[in-house]
Amino acid sequence: MAQSIYMAGVLVGALVLGGLSDRFGRKAMLMWSYLQLGVTGTCTAFAPNYASYCVFRFAGGMALSGFGLSIACLVVEWIPTSHRAVTVAITGFAYTLGQILLAGVAFAVPHWRWLQLSVSLPFFVFLLYSWWLAESARWLVLSGKAERAVKVLQRVATINRRKEEGEKITVEVLKANMKEELAGLKASYSVSDLVRTPVIRHIFFCLSIVWFSISFSYYGLAMDLQNFGVSIYLIQVIFGAVDFPAKVVVTVSVSYVGRRVSLMVTLFSAGVVIIANIFVSSELQTLRTALAVIGKGCLSAAFNCVFLYTTELYPTPIRQTGLGFGSTMARVGGIVAPLVKMLDESYPSVPPGVYGVAPVVAAAVAAFLPETLNRPLPDTIEEVESRVKRKKADPKEKIPLQPQDVALQKET
Repeated sequence: MAQSIYMAGVLVGALVLGGLSDRFGRKAMLMWSYLQLGVTGTCTAFAPNYASYCVFRFAGGMALSGFGLSIACLVVEWIPTSHRAVTVAITGFAYTLGQILLAGVAFAVPHWRWLQLSVSLPFFVFLLYSWWLAESARWLVLSGKAERAVKVLQRVATINRRKEEGEKITVEVLKANMKEELAGLKASYSVSDLVRTPVIRHIFFCLSIVWFSISFSYYGLAMDLQNFGVSIYLIQVIFGAVDFPAKVVVTVSVSYVGRRVSLMVTLFSAGVVIIANIFVSSELQTLRTALAVIGKGCLSAAFNCVFLYTTELYPTPIRQTGLGFGSTMARVGGIVAPLVKMLDESYPSVPPGVYGVAPVVAAAVAAFLPETLNRPLPDTIEEVESRVKRKKADPKEKIPLQPQDVALQKET
C-alpha cells in the first residue's frame, strides 16, 4: 500500500510540477524538488506512525517527478544537438550507479529508518550547489526574460572559452535569431495544447502508449525480484549492472541510427525476451534469470531513449508539460502492473504474456513518430506542425541548426 501511495505521488508530481516548470523555470523547479526530497525524506525516517509515513512518501514521490523532469529539460535545452545523446546517456549511467550503490548501502544499513535518512540527507547538499546551475536560456527568451538569457549565455560562452563570441550576444541578436519563435508565442500555454493541433496530438498519443508500455513491463519484471532464488541485494546489483552495456549500445544507436529505430528495436527486443521466458522450464532458473535481466536491460535502454526522444519532439513552451504527461503514463503503467500480476495465481502465463505484448505493441506505435536525429529543438508548436508537413512533402529536406544552437557549441 505504501509503495502504491508513493507511485501515486510520482504520478501527481508529473502532472503538477511539469506544468509549473514551464511557467516558473527549470532551475527553480529543480531546486524546489531538491528541497522537498530532502525534507520529506528526512521526515519519513522519523515518521511516528504509518499514516504520516504514507503522507511523506507521497510528497517525496511528487518531488521525484519534479527533479527528473527538470533535469531532463535542462540537459536537452543546454546541450548542443551533436552531444545530446551522450549527455543523456551519462545521466542515465548516474541513475544506474545509484541503483547499484543502493544495494550496498541497504546491506550496510539494514534498519529502514537509518537507510531512509542516509539517502535523503544528500539532497540538501545538491540544493546548495544547484545555485550554480544555469537556467535554460531557451526558456528565458521565450518567457520574455531576454536580458537574463544574455547574461546566462555570456557566462556559458566564457566557460566554453568563447568569451569574445559571448560578448557579441545581445538582446537584439537573440530576438533576431528567434524572431519566428517569438512571433508564434501565445500569452500562455496549457495542457490543452498537447491535443489542440494535429501533429502535436499525434505525438502525444503515440508517446503516451510508449511511456505506459515501458513502465508497465519494467515494473512487471521488477516485482519478480524475490522469485529468482537469489539474494535480493545481489539481484539488485545485477539488475543495475545490466544497464551499463544496454545504455552504451542505445547511446551509439540513437547517435548514428536514429531515435525512432533505436526505440523500436529496444521495445521489440524486450517484448520478445519476456514472452520467450514463458516457455522456459521453471527448473532452468539461471536461464530464466538471464532472460529477465536482458529484458530489463532492453527496457532501461528504451527509457533512456524515450526520455531524449520526448524532449526533442515537444517544443519549448510545452516541453516540460509533455514530458510530465509521458511520465504520468509511465506511473499509470507502474500502478497497473501489480494488478495484472494478481492473475499469476490462477493463470501463470497471462502476466508475462501481457508484459511481453505491451512493448511489442509500443514498438509498432513508435514507428509513427517523426525522427529527430540531428534536428534543432523546436521552440513553438507552429514550428513542429510545419516541420512535419514539410518533411512529408520533401522527405530529403534537411533542417539546418539554428544560430543559437551553433553559438552554444564549444570550438573544436
